[in-house]
Amino acid sequence: MTRPRSSYWQLVPFLRPHWAQFGLGFLCILGYVLSTLVLPYMAGQVALYIGQGNVTRIAYWLGLGAIAFLVRSAFQYGENILMIRASLEVVLDLRRSVYAHLHRLGLPYFEQAKTGDLTYRLTEDIDRTGEVIYKMSQQFISCVLQLIAIPLYMLYLNWQLTLASFFLAPLMAWLIGQFGQRLLVLSRRSQDQISNLSALLTEVLGSVRVVQAFAAQRYEVQRFGEAAVQNRNARYRAERLKALQYPVVGFLEAISIMLLFFLGGWQIAQGNLTPQAFVSFLAAIALLLHPIDLVTQHYNEFKQTEASVERVFELTAIAPSLVEKPDAQPLPAITGKVEFSHVSFAYQPGKPVLDDLSLLVHPGEVVALVGSSGAGKTTLINLLMRFYDPQSGQILIDGIDIREVTLDSLRHQIGIVPQDITLFSGNIAQNIAYGQTELDFDAIARAAKIANAHDFISQFSQGYHTWVGERGVNLSGGQRQRIAIARALYTNPRILILDEATSALDSESEALVQEALDRAMSDRTVFVIAHRLSTVRQADRIIFLEKGRIAESGTHAELLNQAGRYTQFYTQQFRGED
Repeated sequence: MTRPRSSYWQLVPFLRPHWAQFGLGFLCILGYVLSTLVLPYMAGQVALYIGQGNVTRIAYWLGLGAIAFLVRSAFQYGENILMIRASLEVVLDLRRSVYAHLHRLGLPYFEQAKTGDLTYRLTEDIDRTGEVIYKMSQQFISCVLQLIAIPLYMLYLNWQLTLASFFLAPLMAWLIGQFGQRLLVLSRRSQDQISNLSALLTEVLGSVRVVQAFAAQRYEVQRFGEAAVQNRNARYRAERLKALQYPVVGFLEAISIMLLFFLGGWQIAQGNLTPQAFVSFLAAIALLLHPIDLVTQHYNEFKQTEASVERVFELTAIAPSLVEKPDAQPLPAITGKVEFSHVSFAYQPGKPVLDDLSLLVHPGEVVALVGSSGAGKTTLINLLMRFYDPQSGQILIDGIDIREVTLDSLRHQIGIVPQDITLFSGNIAQNIAYGQTELDFDAIARAAKIANAHDFISQFSQGYHTWVGERGVNLSGGQRQRIAIARALYTNPRILILDEATSALDSESEALVQEALDRAMSDRTVFVIAHRLSTVRQADRIIFLEKGRIAESGTHAELLNQAGRYTQFYTQQFRGED
């Protein structure tokens, strides 16, 4: 069975743009290794003149040793700076690339994905990847070069001692490899557990109001505790394996050193080795121990981090469910004519949500979509925004199939006010002009006035520069709603989608929001997912959806006169408002 290719190979395209910095760093590493190689020789010379009692020569060689250490430190600084900068650039490119790829994925993916898991992969997993790139490019390469160069020098001094020193090296290498493979498996489990813990925290802390409303704190604490225990157990198994590895490898190193002293003493006694050469040999061994320890440690980290690299590139391997055509053109300025032609759609095979639905909406027409939950109202809007593509049929705007145009040009000409208002951290102006790199304050103020938001914004001491806080916590529900309306109108779209959410507002706020909605609908093609009778009544046409089909169509009065499904729905849902 062929072993799968290491995930680290997928990092190569991100390393290539920074080859110059990595190359300069590698030259510094070579300088560091070469300056290290002279130290054992100098140690042997110092030992020689100590034996002769020649203080002048001792001072001379110690001075050269100090210079060698200074040069070695300069090269070490150079390799650290160059390699860490190059590694951070790789991390930046990788993080940007993965984040951009996530934004190319469609809604189906995000409806299944865990936000906490995605956050962890984009932060912790990529940071771990950057750390291992730095350690592999700087410390690991340096250690490997030392593990090649120093033994060559040792062979030059005495080949018998060198072979004896590395008698147990194959066993040590095999053990390190076995520990590393096992660590990779355990690290995958550990990373998954940490990711699950992060996802749970994001879910619960983002819905803390619901948790407290249902007095579920004790339940959530227990659930978090169970997840934390699983995380602890996974981490402990990995750390326990590492704890076993170090004494095993260390014991083998100690056996090798004791064997070295025995053979060295025997070689000196036989006259085959001078004490000076033996001191130089011991200095080389001392310099070799640190690289061996680092290689062992870095190999463990290398295998542990491979799990993080796999998790990062799992995201980039996900193909977008919806893509633009290679020859897609920008959607020209539109009048607002919308046509659904024999559209069928299902989220799951065999369970159609829309079934051969056809609907023509004229420019400037206000259409209310009415029906019970699951009738297909929101799906119709999602298809118009091209969050999904229908399995069959066409959606045309001014006679142009929306699959033939770029997504940005399509969505820039459609404004939407969702039922669940989401504001982002930033000031009010940034939220109204959301998605724009440059703010047009005239357009912002114009949209705010239509949305009945300009007056209350002007009352803030910082006006449009007022910070709204995460999710708009510094604003009331009515204020958030009106800013959402202004945001939908900022680009002056010809098509407007309203998913009304006035039922949770007080009477004064509801009146202001309704007045803003009335102005916003003027001279635009409007689709309304109706929750309030006032919107249903003023619509030019009401579309009653049932089981993915248009059951009835007409004005409020016409449908009531038909005494059909809409009349029953009206009686159940809206009678109290009449």
